[in-house]
Amino acid sequence: MLSKATLTLGLSQTIAWASSYYLPAVLAAPIARDLGTSTSTVYAGFSWALLVAAPLAPVSGKLIDRFGGRAVLMITSLLFAMGMVALASVSSMLSLFLAWTVMGIAMGCGLYDAAFAALVYHQGQNARKAIAGITLIGGFASTIGWPLSAWMEFQWGWRQACLGWAAIHLLLGLPLNAMFSKPGKAAVASPEALEAGTSPEDKKSVSLGTTVLLSAVFATSYFSSVAMAAHLPALLQAVGVTMVASVAAGALIGPAQVAGRLLEIWVMKNRNPIWSARMAAFGHPLGVMTLLSMGPGVAPAFALLHGLGNGVMTIVRGTLPLAYFGVHGYGEKQGWLVIPTRVVSALAPYAVGLALDAWGAATWWLTLGLSTTALLALFWLRAPRSA
Repeated sequence: MLSKATLTLGLSQTIAWASSYYLPAVLAAPIARDLGTSTSTVYAGFSWALLVAAPLAPVSGKLIDRFGGRAVLMITSLLFAMGMVALASVSSMLSLFLAWTVMGIAMGCGLYDAAFAALVYHQGQNARKAIAGITLIGGFASTIGWPLSAWMEFQWGWRQACLGWAAIHLLLGLPLNAMFSKPGKAAVASPEALEAGTSPEDKKSVSLGTTVLLSAVFATSYFSSVAMAAHLPALLQAVGVTMVASVAAGALIGPAQVAGRLLEIWVMKNRNPIWSARMAAFGHPLGVMTLLSMGPGVAPAFALLHGLGNGVMTIVRGTLPLAYFGVHGYGEKQGWLVIPTRVVSALAPYAVGLALDAWGAATWWLTLGLSTTALLALFWLRAPRSA
């Protein structure tokens, strides 16, 4: 049974993801036509938003560590609404990039990393189940966001669709974040208590090497995730899969991600999160090796393996740092940890597009190499004390 905190954050995160990461797939083309520019220019604005978001994770994390998540997440609801209104009002390239800048600030402070920090602030080491729960709900963001954006654009136009999302943030997202948890006693010990030695489990010492390896694991594994989201049909067609079969295989990734998250909640919940991470990191390379060795007919198997791993890795991005770092200062530490991941999310679609043009099917070896590196790094890491 999902708790109130999990349900409210899960729903608000679904709105946030649906109106940010999943928005350009539907609205980029009509925006480009209206502004008399290329679709790639609109996507460049989105990539700029991701770069703007990258350095903000430690900032929002530190604020949440100090004040809790409710106020920060409520402010991001307002920022998302402002960003959508700004997008609805664009008339030039300058205003387009300014609008994406506002969206980038909202994304940097209001997506999963902030939600994870908020849960840790209020639930401490018990946050693992709730982290898995909100990613389970948020996994339906594209399922809800794409049809809703398309319907609003068809009925009213893309500008009104943006205004519709602004209204959803104000009328649903803001109240949901407000319901999350009122300010009160945090599960995290105060700095004074830590210095006095009264709560040693709140603070753990982690070497720089472990921190760097964790950051590299998340960045390299996320490269493959973003690459598949942006280029999967083209990548599959490069190895002989038909367009229809590519789309059908891609449709399996979402359900596989949800299945992976259910597996984490029901089966892996009492295991050290390092094992969940290793299992997750194994999904993409196993899928690629299966595809390259057995041919186009196993494209669905690749999609299922990739989706299972990707679904669990989203949870691991919150739970593994918690196991290594403890709850004290979790938001800021995890924020620094994911900066490379956010930069990768901005650059990966462009990099893989260039690789596809230059290498064709050999691009699979790029994602295979990076994801295998993440897997090996996870086996190199010493398991943290169980959360």
